[in-house]
Amino acid sequence: MTGNTLHSPGPTTATGPTTAAPTPSRRVTDAATRTLHWLMALSFTGAYLTADGERWRLVHVTLGYTLAGLLVARVLWGLFGPRHARLSALWRKLQGLPAWLQSLAAVRSPSALQAAWRPGQNLLMALAVALILALVLPLTLSGYAVWDEWGGEWLEEVHEFFGNALLGVVLAHIGLIALLSVLRRKNQALPMLTGRVPGPGPDLAKKNHALLAAAIVLAVVAFWAWQWSAAPSAPIPADAAWSENRHSDHDD
Repeated sequence: MTGNTLHSPGPTTATGPTTAAPTPSRRVTDAATRTLHWLMALSFTGAYLTADGERWRLVHVTLGYTLAGLLVARVLWGLFGPRHARLSALWRKLQGLPAWLQSLAAVRSPSALQAAWRPGQNLLMALAVALILALVLPLTLSGYAVWDEWGGEWLEEVHEFFGNALLGVVLAHIGLIALLSVLRRKNQALPMLTGRVPGPGPDLAKKNHALLAAAIVLAVVAFWAWQWSAAPSAPIPADAAWSENRHSDHDD
């Protein structure tokens, strides 16, 4: 006998070492819907941040055009796209809003309020999405009217009003997502990033439509590139031009 210690091998199966089974999940949102969502969010955020000042005016206008185009694409996708992305599904949820508001008037105890709050969560989320889509239309139309100088300062105030109103709804939407994430103890924004939720069951979104999502991104990038190439170069300020001419006269 030698001094070497023999170690028994770890547990194995007939087919080799055991591996942990992947956590089941199901797809609830396709890539095209998620792409439209995040591009609209990006366009509005950028347009709002560049609303003041002439330096970023063309960027603001380009993002406004992008937001309008994405709204058209989202409406078309909501009319002719898959069932889970249809606007009719959103409308069916909103039809339950009046009855839910009436049920709140009958609340007399914390337990009744908790029971009424459960269906209200999805109703409020649907209402926020509907308001966002509804506000984009007057926002972009008034922005185009201001850019094309259809009216005076009153039109600029109308455009600013819809911009602030949309910002308020977006912040309320984000706040509601954060609240539900805390109450349900899981990230409610994650499905709009990954398109999936944990748990067994059939996919709500049967197809991912990744090629359509890529086409949407390419179309937006191509539009931005075209706007950039078509933008006029910045003119030389009058003071700088006068100073340059003055120095050239002295050189002569």
